[in-house]
Amino acid sequence: MASSSPLLLLLLLLPLAAAAAAAAASLPPLPLSTASRWVVGADGRRVKLACANWASHLEPVAAEGLSRRGLGDIAARVAAMGFNCVRLTWPTYLATNATLANLPLRASLERLGMPESVAGVRVNNPGLLDLPLIDVFQEVVSALAKNNIMVILDNQMTTPGWCCSENDGNGFFGDKYFGPEEWLKGLSAMATMFRNTKNVVGMSLRNELRGSKNVSLWFRYMQLGAEVVHAANPGVLVILSGLNFDNTLDFLVPNQIQLTFTGKLVFEQHWYGFSDDGNWGSRNQNDACGMVVDFIKKKGLFILQQGWPLFFSEFGFDMSGTHVADNRYLTCFLTVAAEMDLDWAIWALQGSYYIREGTLAYDESYGLLSWDWCTARNPSFIKRINALQSPFQGPGLPNSHQPYNVIFHPLSGLCVLVKSSEALELGPCDKSNAWNYTKGYELILKQTGQCLQAKSVGENAKLGTSCSKSSSKWKLLSNSGMHVSTELTNNGTRVCLDASPDGNITTNQCKCLTVDPDCNPESQWFKIILSSKHIPGGTSILQLPSHGPWSPTSSS
Repeated sequence: MASSSPLLLLLLLLPLAAAAAAAAASLPPLPLSTASRWVVGADGRRVKLACANWASHLEPVAAEGLSRRGLGDIAARVAAMGFNCVRLTWPTYLATNATLANLPLRASLERLGMPESVAGVRVNNPGLLDLPLIDVFQEVVSALAKNNIMVILDNQMTTPGWCCSENDGNGFFGDKYFGPEEWLKGLSAMATMFRNTKNVVGMSLRNELRGSKNVSLWFRYMQLGAEVVHAANPGVLVILSGLNFDNTLDFLVPNQIQLTFTGKLVFEQHWYGFSDDGNWGSRNQNDACGMVVDFIKKKGLFILQQGWPLFFSEFGFDMSGTHVADNRYLTCFLTVAAEMDLDWAIWALQGSYYIREGTLAYDESYGLLSWDWCTARNPSFIKRINALQSPFQGPGLPNSHQPYNVIFHPLSGLCVLVKSSEALELGPCDKSNAWNYTKGYELILKQTGQCLQAKSVGENAKLGTSCSKSSSKWKLLSNSGMHVSTELTNNGTRVCLDASPDGNITTNQCKCLTVDPDCNPESQWFKIILSSKHIPGGTSILQLPSHGPWSPTSSS
């Protein structure tokens, strides 16, 4: 036993060391602002919001998980998983109801009949147990600051509780619990409270407006709310949600919001597989993804073309990996997130709740953390999302004025790397080679004159110099536009890029293009996207083709 104890100690310390290393990353130059569709730091460089939602708006009115793990440990885990931001939720009454705000955490848990949670907080966060709820909220923000995590304060509800339903009285201005005056008072109080808190970088004015769809009231009160927040705290981004549970912003097409300030406005949208009408479980996956992406573009992604930042402040899926429809939706979402280089926040950090909808210790199947908050619920997803936690595009990146293409594989979250002229493989996107996808459909490796070619069915894709051959012309097939396909020179057989389980890039017959709802095409899903990151080796790149991420070639 004695001889093994140093190794045991090392194994115990490794997670903490990883968390500390991750937390060492500094905050960007603050405050944040906007430059066209991008969020940027005080130095004008792109800052990508890669966030996790952390609920603090349910009946206990305290950040979930304080009975499970130490607050500092939870914050360090956020950093260790690669997130630079938390969307921290709060109910209006926390800011406007002094009796609630000053209620000690112990009393809040006891009034809900949760002695086990009281005991858990006593063990894991004894210094928080007798603090007023508003102080506990501030301590959460402070712990995130110590780990260099930015915070977006999100007003989820007026009354503490689970969000959301059509008839919970919290849905739209004028509802039973959604008086505009109290809401504005709460926004002002919260903005003022964190005016000098450096890591609070944004405020989301209201989550998932629903029920009444009175567009004129949306404009009236969202403009008022934005002005109230700006007056109280001019250093934060002002984030506006849409209608229909934040699934749509299309009412902004003929209208523009009018504000007295500029350079701080961000719009937000939500996208879940259960709410996008994708029929993910019963429709061919290519058809479902193509249809839903068109829908999402019309409902919100058009905001980017108008020159505004769009923050996908909630997306999520069943992290057990057993929900087929969710798995299909997720890969489609990750493709769009990479192609458009979106800012986003995953629902959710919490692995469980003190209480949710009457159930104690409710397990959050969408949680990044396990029920006991000790481990990642789905470690493979953490690796998969890593490529999307840093920017591909935007102001201040090394090649902002001369972007290039990378070939992204959403199933793995990796990109295509050149191993040798006879072999390509998947690897980290920050080590990806730079490609030029030409008008003639060649994928040419930067400054080499070599292009991607297919040899035969089942063999490795390779590099060659005969770029005029049919086997060097790569077109995008299927309604998803993600089958990168060519015709073999010797027999005209159409093949698609395919990633083998060991990460090698081969060419196989194209599969699951349409009709079949049970076929899984994801090994053959690739997206040719723009990037301005540093190129390994530091060499220059070929000129970008004219078609960009908004109009990828989709000829068959």
